[in-house]
Amino acid sequence: MAPEQVLTPETHDPQEHDDEGYTGPATLTLDGTSVEARVRLLARTEPHDGRVHWFGRVDRNAELSALLGGKAADVRVVTPSGQAQGRIGDVDLWERYRLTGVGTPPFPLDEPPAPDPD
Repeated sequence: MAPEQVLTPETHDPQEHDDEGYTGPATLTLDGTSVEARVRLLARTEPHDGRVHWFGRVDRNAELSALLGGKAADVRVVTPSGQAQGRIGDVDLWERYRLTGVGTPPFPLDEPPAPDPD
């Protein structure tokens, strides 16, 4: 059995981008107040409307919880590689808020695969 991997600042880049989305730092701005947080986001094109929908959760954050008090709000999400307007709300049992948006997400998307030449 392989030993369990321990993630430390030396072995784990806190800003990750891969085919699955983005995990890392973000600045969330609500009603003119900015909060630094860690987010985990994904994006996909929905076939029902053909638009990109991005979504995910904000890691537990006491400052954000105090600001929102369990309510939803419009939010500006800024990451090191992008920004987008979205909605924050739907707090879970672990005090993680859900982030959602439509359109270009606050992180880069991978290019679609090239069509096969005939």
